[in-house]
Amino acid sequence: MSYDTADHLDPVRGTGQQGDLLAAVDLGGTKIAGGLVTAGGDLLHQVRVPTPATGTEKELAAAVDGVLDLLARHPRWSDVRAVGVGSAGPVDIEAGTVSPVNIPAWRGYPLRAQVADHPAVAGLPVVLGGDAVAMAAAEHWQGAARPYRNALCLVVSTGVGAGLIIDGRLRTGRTGNAGHLGHISVDFAGRACPCGSRGCLEGLASGTAIARTAAEAGWRSPDGDTSAGAVAAAAAAGDPVALDAFDRAARALAAGIAATATLVEIDAAVVGGGVAGAGEVLFEPLRRHFATYATLPFAARTVILPARLGTDAGLVGAAALVREALTGGAAPTP
Repeated sequence: MSYDTADHLDPVRGTGQQGDLLAAVDLGGTKIAGGLVTAGGDLLHQVRVPTPATGTEKELAAAVDGVLDLLARHPRWSDVRAVGVGSAGPVDIEAGTVSPVNIPAWRGYPLRAQVADHPAVAGLPVVLGGDAVAMAAAEHWQGAARPYRNALCLVVSTGVGAGLIIDGRLRTGRTGNAGHLGHISVDFAGRACPCGSRGCLEGLASGTAIARTAAEAGWRSPDGDTSAGAVAAAAAAGDPVALDAFDRAARALAAGIAATATLVEIDAAVVGGGVAGAGEVLFEPLRRHFATYATLPFAARTVILPARLGTDAGLVGAAALVREALTGGAAPTP
């Protein structure tokens, strides 16, 4: 197995001062990343291994242990005070388990206990959360949601995930899935969703859905690339079918954000993930459609912003989960 490591400081998010560190693990379908994050929110050090997504339970566990082994080699590991884990979901923070849709060998897998049992962790507090909730925590700590006490933070990528900040704190719900916007129905007669429902936001607005919508409408890339990124490039160049696919996705997102703003009175909606990389191809129709759905004054004042943290969001977010827990949120274990 090959390993990539990188050390860097991001001057936008702090000074990287010496002191206590938070360890972070970000588990997804393609990579398992680990990092050391300062109390000021700097990603001081990171490592990465490929996720054996089709592997056995033991192979997956070994990959997580490998990331922790690499982190523990860092000369400042002794400064680590707690470990945060953000995972693709669903997760159950009450039970400490994960069941990632794109990692079939793990169903109800006790990931929090595995991390806590690693020799290098040695009884440190361990906090588990979903990857989209971790992103929300990161954006509220160091990103676009920082100025707001009430925010919805979305990851729009292969799927659609989200987390909620209410009254200045991350609100996860009992199992850690509060704010799971991707699986609310915005089209009661829409596409069947793998979750068992119909017309889910994820089935209309994810990168997968955008590519599917464009293909069903007859769009074809000259070089055979059928990804949402290729659709975004075509839309930016003015292709009407590609533009319509993004408009449809933006309309679904706008309906979901407006419903959330009406329900819990948010100040901002922060949108990240690969699809958000399309820029104004997504954000222009998103803001336009939002105005048609969010008509009540308290909902209409919600601002829609791009996420700031980019590829660092997973690790900073896992650390932010710990920070939330240790300052009055959900209790860490053990």
